[in-house]
Amino acid sequence: MKKKALSVMLATAMTAGLFAGCGNTSTGTDAAANTGDTKTDVQSEAGTESGAGDTKSEMAASGGSVYYLNFKPEQDKAWQALAATYTEQTGTEVTVITAADGTYEQTLKSEMAKEEAPTLFQVNGPVGLANWKDYCMDLSGSEIYTHLTSDDFALKNEAGEVSGIAYVIETYGIIYNKKILTDYCTLDNAVISAPEDINNFETLKAVADDIQARLDEINDAFGYDLQGAFTSAGMDGSSDWRFKTHLANLPIYYEYKDKGINSTDAIEGTYLDNYKQVWDLYITDSTCEPGVLSSKTGDEAESEFGMEEAVFYQNGTWEYGNLTNPDNGYLVTADDLAMMPIYIGADGEENQGLCTGSENYWCVNSQASAEDTQATLDFLSWVIGSDEGRDSIANTMGFTTPFDTFTGEYVADNVFIQQDAAYLADGKTPVSWNFSTIPSETWKDGVGSALLEYAQGTGEWDAVVSAFVDGWATEYAAANGQ
Repeated sequence: MKKKALSVMLATAMTAGLFAGCGNTSTGTDAAANTGDTKTDVQSEAGTESGAGDTKSEMAASGGSVYYLNFKPEQDKAWQALAATYTEQTGTEVTVITAADGTYEQTLKSEMAKEEAPTLFQVNGPVGLANWKDYCMDLSGSEIYTHLTSDDFALKNEAGEVSGIAYVIETYGIIYNKKILTDYCTLDNAVISAPEDINNFETLKAVADDIQARLDEINDAFGYDLQGAFTSAGMDGSSDWRFKTHLANLPIYYEYKDKGINSTDAIEGTYLDNYKQVWDLYITDSTCEPGVLSSKTGDEAESEFGMEEAVFYQNGTWEYGNLTNPDNGYLVTADDLAMMPIYIGADGEENQGLCTGSENYWCVNSQASAEDTQATLDFLSWVIGSDEGRDSIANTMGFTTPFDTFTGEYVADNVFIQQDAAYLADGKTPVSWNFSTIPSETWKDGVGSALLEYAQGTGEWDAVVSAFVDGWATEYAAANGQ
């Protein structure tokens, strides 16, 4: 099986004309994704082979095999290596195909229609499960289910069957360069005396405004090349998920919290003024002018932060490996990195923690052959139980997992994860991931388009409100046959 050729084929061919979504967030699959853009490393590592034909046509002709449709482009290399190791050890063919960012749901639909469909795929939560419930094997009796540290990480259908199992717990917020921010604090008339003083939107805005106004002074004093307080809020498909999904989670979260609910058929938009003020901050105290955001990519934002051109960068734990990878040539080090909550000006946000949750649930294709489903279950057991699998998941991919097999050296060394633990230890309340209840990808696209029009000055904020509120009701009704 020419895995790399096929990986790039899907990563590139599916990009044009498809829904844009989070590299780590897509309704029906999903983070932010990141938390977590068609990462260039997915493409550059691919060979130039062609004529691949059907996705699994070159798989072993006998015995069960595994076809994993991977959601995370940034982890493509690691999954390819892990698949090769398993095949070498067991003789079982494992094919990993990685969908381009923002195209997972469409790629999944296309691949599921083929004779050789994925045996292992992903949904993002209840909305995603509703789309693929007929393809999800009951995992209640699987070995991997027995290793979950909590049943909270099992995605169950209406019958109580385990249709999906979370494989990564992620966190996102505002990543910041604590070295630069600490240097800023030494300036005369600095707004704060230490980074920890930022615990609400008012203070965050005051600091960002001051940094933006004093870029030259900061650069001259400390030798930086700051271009803005925040990285570019790119609305290219590789980046817009950070704002139309991850940032949008904050007004959803606070409205749900007020009402004591965990889903709704009609969002009211109570906190959309808060959404507006943080979006305004992102697009004004920035490395670029708002008018160019349509073409700004996720890679550009990452590079701006990595090269110390910005102090603040909204993203998640999945970015740790990219920012600290020496091959990327970034100036930031692990010691420079920290993460704070996304403050939007909500009452009581001083006690708010980071946004923590999962929308990454493994599902095994119930319509695959018995041999392939068993091969897939065996592969998953190996991934979470073997030294090779655990090392890759924890130390190469940098995942925090919900499995009891990940202890000691198999706990991810990620400062963002450690910071999340510190917030919890301090009694801060984590912000739950409620964007998995967003009714459709179309809703996200409508909000994203309205955000961009507003940023460019070609649209009003009222259009964002309409896309958020009216669009939610429309898409919910459509998704539920109303």
